[in-house]
This record gives sequence, C-alpha cells and structure tokens, in this order.
Amino acid sequence: MDRNRKWVPGLGAALLILLCHVTSALEVPLDLPQPPTITLQSPKDYIFDPRENIVIHCEAKGKPTPSFSWTRNGTHFDVEKDSNVLTKPGSGTLVIDISGEKAEAYEGTYQCTAHNEHGTAVSNNIVIRQSRSPLWSKERNEAITVQMGVSLVLQCRPPAGLPPPVIFWMDNNFQRLPLDKRVSQALNGDLYFSNVLPEDTRSDYICYARFPHTQTIQQKQPISVIVLNNSPEGERPPGFMMPLGPASAKMVLRGETLELECIAEGLPTPDISWQKDGGELPSSRMSFHNFKKTLMISDVNEADAGDYRCSATNNLGNAHHMIKVSVKAAPFWVSAPRNLILAPNETGILTCRVNGEPKPKITWFVNGIRLENAPEDHSRKVEDDTVILSNVQTGSSAVYQCNASNEFGYLMANAFVSVLAEAPRVLTPPNQVYQVIANHPALLHCASFGSPIPTITWFKDSQTSIRNGDPYVIHENGTLEIHVAQPLNSGKYTCIATNNLGIRENHVFLEVKEPTRILKQPEYKVVQRGMSAMFECKVKHDPSLIPTMTWLKDSGELPDDERFVVDTDSLTIKDVTDEDEGTYTCIMNTTLDRDSASAMLTVVEKPDPPTDLELTDQTERSVQLTWIPGDDHNSPTERFLIQYEDLLHQPGVWVNLSEVAGTSTTARLSLSPYIYYSFRVLALNRVGYSRPSQPSRQYRTNPAAPDENPSDVKGVGTEPGNLVISWTPLTGFKSNGPGLEYKVLWRQKDTDGEWSSRSVANVSQCVVSGTPTFQPYEIKVQAFNDYGSGPEPEVMIGYSGEDLPLSAPESLQVMVHNSTLAEVHWEPVSIPSVRGKLQGYKVYYRRERGLHATEEETDQEEQVLTFSGNRSEGRLPGLQPYSLYNLFIRVVNSKGEGPQSSSKTFETPEGVPGPPSFLNVTTSSLDSLTLQWGPPMNNNGRLAGYTLKYQPVNNTNELGPVKVMMFLANETTTTLGNLNSSMLYKFYLSAKTIKGSGPIVTEEAFTVIDTAVPSRQVDIATQGWFIGLMCAIALLILVLLIVCFIKRNKGGKYPVKEKEDAHQDPEIQPMKEDDGTFGEYSDTEDHKPLKGSRTPSNGTVRRDESDDSLVDYGEGGDGQFNEDGSFIGQYSGKKEKDTHEGNESSEAPSPVNAMNSFV
Repeated sequence: MDRNRKWVPGLGAALLILLCHVTSALEVPLDLPQPPTITLQSPKDYIFDPRENIVIHCEAKGKPTPSFSWTRNGTHFDVEKDSNVLTKPGSGTLVIDISGEKAEAYEGTYQCTAHNEHGTAVSNNIVIRQSRSPLWSKERNEAITVQMGVSLVLQCRPPAGLPPPVIFWMDNNFQRLPLDKRVSQALNGDLYFSNVLPEDTRSDYICYARFPHTQTIQQKQPISVIVLNNSPEGERPPGFMMPLGPASAKMVLRGETLELECIAEGLPTPDISWQKDGGELPSSRMSFHNFKKTLMISDVNEADAGDYRCSATNNLGNAHHMIKVSVKAAPFWVSAPRNLILAPNETGILTCRVNGEPKPKITWFVNGIRLENAPEDHSRKVEDDTVILSNVQTGSSAVYQCNASNEFGYLMANAFVSVLAEAPRVLTPPNQVYQVIANHPALLHCASFGSPIPTITWFKDSQTSIRNGDPYVIHENGTLEIHVAQPLNSGKYTCIATNNLGIRENHVFLEVKEPTRILKQPEYKVVQRGMSAMFECKVKHDPSLIPTMTWLKDSGELPDDERFVVDTDSLTIKDVTDEDEGTYTCIMNTTLDRDSASAMLTVVEKPDPPTDLELTDQTERSVQLTWIPGDDHNSPTERFLIQYEDLLHQPGVWVNLSEVAGTSTTARLSLSPYIYYSFRVLALNRVGYSRPSQPSRQYRTNPAAPDENPSDVKGVGTEPGNLVISWTPLTGFKSNGPGLEYKVLWRQKDTDGEWSSRSVANVSQCVVSGTPTFQPYEIKVQAFNDYGSGPEPEVMIGYSGEDLPLSAPESLQVMVHNSTLAEVHWEPVSIPSVRGKLQGYKVYYRRERGLHATEEETDQEEQVLTFSGNRSEGRLPGLQPYSLYNLFIRVVNSKGEGPQSSSKTFETPEGVPGPPSFLNVTTSSLDSLTLQWGPPMNNNGRLAGYTLKYQPVNNTNELGPVKVMMFLANETTTTLGNLNSSMLYKFYLSAKTIKGSGPIVTEEAFTVIDTAVPSRQVDIATQGWFIGLMCAIALLILVLLIVCFIKRNKGGKYPVKEKEDAHQDPEIQPMKEDDGTFGEYSDTEDHKPLKGSRTPSNGTVRRDESDDSLVDYGEGGDGQFNEDGSFIGQYSGKKEKDTHEGNESSEAPSPVNAMNSFV
C-alpha cells in the first residue's frame, strides 16, 4: 500500500528495518479480492547443470487464485504438450526433466504470467543456459629456451566455459607452483616471470582449468622451460608486460568489483604501487592481491571513476602506466512502483523512478500489454515515469508493469491497482504486550487495512489522546513510536482505525523495564602461571527479567575444563596456564537487552634461561660474553645477572660478576689473572630470576703478579715487648698466580732507621718480639707470588704492647658545691708513665659515716666513676648530705689500672630531710582525731621539727581551708580537736632542717559518724514504710490502667499525665544538693585519688559502729553496698562527674521504677 511516508531522522538501523518491515507488511488480506502478485521467480540468468533437472520458479498470490502461463523466446510455451515438463501444483514453477533429452533444446528466454479476473502479473525474462566445460584443443608445445634474467610469459588460454573456469598452475605431482612478486599469475590465467632464474628450468608447467558447475578440471599440455646461463641478461629498469603502452582504459559497472592489474618486468624484480590521480583510494573497499599487482575496489560507484596510476620501481628506475576507469550503470531503482489500494472515486499515482548510465528508457505495461496497445482508459494519464489514475471506479483493478532498460540491462516491476470499499481492520493481534528497556525507543504497532485508508489515532490508558510531537511519533503505517521510553510511559494503549465505512480499535500494553548494567566490570589481570585468576562481573537488572550470565574467552566459549569455575558474579580460573591467556568477556543477557564487559588475562612466569652463551674478543683481562634471551613470558626482562665459577680455586661456587640491562644481550667482562672461568647468565623479570643458563665454555686467564696488597693492615701489641702485625689475606681470586706470600715490613716511627722485614706464607699475621713498651711503628705488608710483587704498600701506624701505668695522680682537691654534689681536681700523670693508650681516670669514693652524733655507723659500698681521656677534674653527683666521704684516684690504660693515689676526705653540708617514716591516725571520735608519726629515715642534718597541714573534704569532694601546725623535733604525736563529725580530713606532714622542709606524707581519716542523723538512702529498700509506699503506688497504677482501658473502649479520653502528677508522693521528690562551701578537691600533692572506703589506720571507724551510709558523702553512682552493707567503690576527684551522678542517684523514682525496685 503506497503512502507518502515521512522519515524521522536520528533513528537507528534496527528501527529502520522494523519500519520497512511494517510498511511492506501492509498488504491486502487474502480474503479480499486482489490482482496477482508474483512472490517468487528465478534469477534473470540461470545456468543449469545438465546432470540435474531444470527448475524455473514462478509463484504468485491473489484472490481469486491466479492461473499461470509461460512464453519461451517470445512465443507461447505449451507445457501440457511436453511430457518432460511438469508444473508444481498451486504455482507456476516448471520442472524440466532433461535426463533423456538434449539439454540444449530447453535453452532460451522464459517468462511467466500470473492471471486472475482482476489483472495479470508477469515475471522477468529468465535466460536459461547450460553450463559447459569444453576440452582443451589438442596442441603441441615446444620447449621454451630463454637466457637468465629475461622476462617470460607462459600462456594458458583455457577453453571458453560457462561460467568461466578458475585457473591455476601445478606440476606433474599436482603441487601448486610457488608464486611471488617475481613469478605471478595474471587475471586471465597466464603465468608471468618478471625475470627468470636457473631454478625456473622445468618441464612440467601445467595450466589447469576448474569449471565450477560441473566440478570438472581440464588440463593443458605441459610446457617446458629451459633457462640458459651462457649469456645472462643484465640488470635493467622496469617495464610493463601487461597492460602494454603508457595508458589503457577500463569500464566497470556500478555495484560490481573493479579489477586493475599491472605486471612489470625488470631486474631486480620491480615493486608495484598504486595511486589515484586527484583523489584517494577508498581504503574501506580497496584490497591488493597478487603481490600488489592487482588492485580491487568492491561495490563500485560513480566516484570511483578516474585515472589510476600503477608504478613499477627498482633500484635502476621506475615506470608508470595510467588506467582510465569509467563507471557505467545498468538501471537501478530510485523508487520502484508500489501497489495501490483505492476506494471508488479516489485518485492514485504510480511512480517508477530509476537511474543508470546511460539513462534508462521507461516503458509502461498494463496486465502485460504495452500501455499504448491497451484499451483506452480516460482516467489514466502517463507522464514519463508516472501514471496518474483519477476518479477510479469499481472494476478497474489491474496490474501495471514498469520496464526500465539501457544497454547494460533492465529492471521490471509489477504494481497492482485494486479498487475496493472496505471497512477498517486492525491486523495487529489484540492485547499484545510490548516490553522495552528504559531510555530506548518503543514501537507499538497498529497494522490496519481498509479502503479508503483508515486514519489511526492513539489513546493512553483509554483517556489521554496522543498526538504527534515529542515524545511521540505516529508513523504513516500506524505505528506509535516513543523516542525515549521511560517507566511513566508504561500502561495500556489503544489504537483506533477509522474510515467512512466504520471504526475498529485494538488494545496493546507497554512495559518499560530497567536496563541491565554491569556495576563492577572485570579488571585486567596479570597472574603468574600456576596461580588463580578471578574476574568479577556484578550486574544490576530489572527484577522481572530473567538474566543469563555467559562468559566468553576470545569471543568463543570457555574451554571445557574443570579449572574454569563460573559463579553467580565471577569467573575463577585455577592453576592458570599459558593457554589461558586472552580476553574474557562477561555477557549478561535478558530477553530485552544485554550488557557486556571484557578484561584481559596476561599469564606471566619467570623468564626462560638465556641460551647459546658465546665468548668473543678475548684478551688477558677481559672477554665479550653474548647470549640469546629466553622467553620472558609476558613480563619484560629487567636485567641479566652474569655469574662466574672459578674451577681452580672455588669449584662449584658461583659468584655474581656483573649485571646489565634487560635490553642487552652482550656484556664486556673484566677478568682477573690465574682464574679458570666458566660463565652463566640469569634473567630477571617482575616475577623473579630464571633458572641459570647452561655454563659457557671454560676460559683460563694467565698468571700475573698481584694487583693489590692485603687490606685491614694493623699493628697491635698483645703484651709488653711484642708487636702483632695482622691483615686480611688476599683470596685465591686475587692472588693472580701460584706461590702467594706476604712481605711484612716494620720500623719504629720517627727514627729513620732501616726497615725490618720478614716473608711469610699465605697467613694473616706476623708477631715481632723484643719491642719497647707502647712505641709507634710504621708497618706495611706487600703481596707477591711466583710472577712478581704487588704494588707498593701503604704505610700504616701501629703500637707495640702496653704495660700497667707507673704513676698515680697527685694534688687531689675537693670542692663541695652543695649537700649532694662535689667536684674533685687532680694533677694528671705524665704520658710516658702511662705506658700505653690513656683510657682515663677512675675516682673511687665511699661514705664513711654521717655527721649527726646519734647516727649509727653503717658499712657503705664503695662507688666508682670513670672519666675518659686525659682529664684533670670530675664531678661526683648523688652524694648524701651531712656525711663524711673518702676518695682516691687511679689512672687507666688498655692494660689496666695504675697505682692508687693518696686518699682525700671531705664533708657534705646539711640538706632537707627525708619524709617522715610513717603517719597514722590512732584514735577517732565525733570531733577529734589523734595522729602519730615517726622521724625520717635520713635526717640529712640536724632535725628542726615538723609541719602538719590538714583540711576537710566535703561530700562533693571539695577541699576546705587548710590549717597549719608546727611541732618540735622530739614531738611525734598530737590530737586535733573541734573537728566536724562524719567528716573526712586529709593530712600533710613534713620534717625540716635548717635547709628547709622535706617531702610530705599524707593520710586521710573520718571522724566518727553522728548516729543522731539518720540517712534517707541507707537500705531504703528494706524499710517498712518504703515497701508499703511502693505497694500503694503499684496498686494505684493498676487501678489507673484498668480505668484507662475501660474509658478507651467507651470512646472517652483519660488524662493519664494529669492523674499521675496528682498522685506524686512528696516523699520521693528529687533531693536538693547542699551548697558546697569548700574549693574543688584536687589531689595535686601526692597524685593519688581519695579512696572512699579508706579508714584510719587503727580501724576506729567500722560499719558495725554506725548505721550511716557513706553514700551521704559520695553522692555518686559509683557508691554501692555489698551484701553485708559495707561500702564499695571510689569517689572521684572530678566535681562535674560526681555532681551529675549525684543528681541521677537522688532523682525521684517513677511509679514504674518503684515497682521494678519493689519487685
């Protein structure tokens, strides 16, 4: 059905295909009258195999069912009279049995006609030809003799076959002759030699022709070629063997493949290149063949016309050939005529637009008769490629044929005009459900038929009228398109087809689904061989769609191997091998869409060991080592490690010699004399070192004198009168030859005497006896072997053996700085008397006794301080005040200590005393506490007395005012009166001398609790009044709940909050804290937290003496009582925390809490 269709730009190829399909599907239903339409016919050119039946297809549809007839070579072909011809039932297809007849009798041009009462349709002219594979004509081929270097052409000239044969050259053994840029086969089958060589001599150049339809092969007589070498052709620039001359022409039809060929001769063999003058070669449609001698361009169009230049080049010059290409065109459709369905009195147009080169001629037919020969019809008007039918009437249905032809071919198309009146029909199945993915186009079909053509309207959810415009497009064929479908577009759609004969509607449904998306894509993996690799592929999809996960390797299926484990959202490859390397793709498919992601797996491994080690460029002290790297297994080699084995000195031990970059394959190695070298190489990549290569051949270097002397030369005496000269011997690698020994030389420094020497075998020390005590010596050690001495050795300084010092320090003086620090001075000893290396001085000192008359004598341990170097003074810290000390000094060298100096005594002055030995509270009452203390363990002087400070601590841990009391040295007890009852006091006691007060000791104690003040928080849960109160509250709450339940069931409202407020007991209201009158407590002197359970040392405050609870003091949540009623826990030094906890502990309990406590 022809409509002026409107094309909407921007739609994809899939949409285009769908729309074309929908348009072509708009046909007259087969239950309605219609002219014939040919649905199947054979190709225009039909080449048949004479061994098989000829089948000429012709099928058509129409109402009534069409009848068929045939013409052959322009005249009627009566198939009924030919017993070899059968017509397939229900169609016009001919089956011709040629098994017993000559096939040539049925060659010709056939045309099929399909006819019913509404018109006649005709097929193309079908040319039937028999395939042929004729034999080669008999010929005698003379041997071809040519000189080496000349060009040569071996002609094939196969017999003309139908279709043309495929040509190839082989030898007597049916082996294809090798082709290259020197020897090539032209498109016509000839064999071209750009220049011949002696190896081209042979007697079996055979051209074969294979005929495709009959699958037969014909063979030409063998050609012999003899290449002579007695007068060879010299080198020459290129020249063209085909095509000849500087230019040629080529015509090609539009849509076919252009084949351009240039074959050149020359010596050396020329290279061929192509270019198009004034344009570029079409890279997407272009290809080179036959070693670039053939240029092919597929699907030729008018732009491919022009001048093509092929160039042949060798080192002696070049040659060019120009091919002028013209493009012609057999007729091709611009717009073929379409069937017309018209209602009575309507007007329709048939168009037949074609193009071609030259321009095709258009001829119109109606029901197979040229239009000028057909009965006259005043409603019909012909204007070149257009037929206009005006005001058609019932009964004027017909089939029109358009024929367009030029010298290169023809096109013929049937288009019927059917005149009928028909109410609308909707051809799309009802209630069809369309499912699309969000953000994709949605196409809702409403295929219809009617005459006049129905008008299509759409509604959504049976209410909203849909009109053309974003986001909707209603196509001419009735299809509703939603450009970008969204979930809100889901729902029920109704299409209504209307013409003047009726109305018809149809319902379809659209479901817009969430797209399938890979949230976590597989990632590139580099895995060592033998390890595991895992690719993750996590996907999100519409829950109503069933997804299918598929994994591919290199676009193919995964190997059938149990090492590949596919889970819900991952692929694991176990024990990876080199074959597992590749690209892995996860594909998530649903019925509507798919998503995929890929990642590569690279398998790495340690490199293979290098091979083919070779030693070149050998000299006495160097050699060049080369090797071939092994496979790096996808991990580039970073460096090569070169090792050597000394088969003479250390066989079996491989030593690192050198490293080179991973891009190197050679290294210059420095060598030492007198070594039997063997080398090997290891490669290193990111995974690790390769196995060592096979060792190179052995390379021996000649002996030589040592290149160096021993290292770490030292001279140290081990006892008075000797000098031990030691060194680190040379290794065998450094000995450079046999007979390695050492020449040891020494002389006393600054004497300019002769060098004493001694030669020793390959040892590491030499002992020189009879030396003076601790004298400097110049020493050196030189290596030599059977081939000479090493370089001049470096002179080192050593010392002969030491002895104990002879002298003691003198003139000792002591300066006392304070009670704990003194400074001692002395006169250093002379350096010669040290008789060794001076280490320093040791000061020995001891406390003899204290200066206090009553202090007992004690045996004090001697103390030692060492002062390094040549010192004359030092400080003695940490002395005890008011004491008598004795000291002496010794000088020290490496051998030991010298004699003791004379003794020196000194006294230290008084200092502050130590802390009192104890502080205890011995007696406690309601308003007084008795304290007792002991004197300091160390008075550090004459004790002058004691200072006592004390202050109260209230129940919020705040400290009260401090009171100070002074006591004489002989007083060790006191009673403090006028104290508050039930109060904690803290005491600070220190001793003092004339130098001041010493460290303090602290103590804490409570006065006795006043039993006249009962505590409201002690064992409240055991008090009878409290138990009764809680029972009353519980009963009240139960009554209130019952009343509330009854009221609610009756629809009334009960103000529970007001009732609860009205029944609060004043006894359980929150208690108000007492105002604090003391400063905040902070234990900054002894840095210890106050312990809430602590009592005086004599235990005067005990639980059984008072019923009062310490919770009255603590006020915090930490204060608890155990089962026997004693207080456990601590009070904190931080007011903020205690205050907060105190408020919580004193808050009035709610009725529910009270019930919980009661229960």
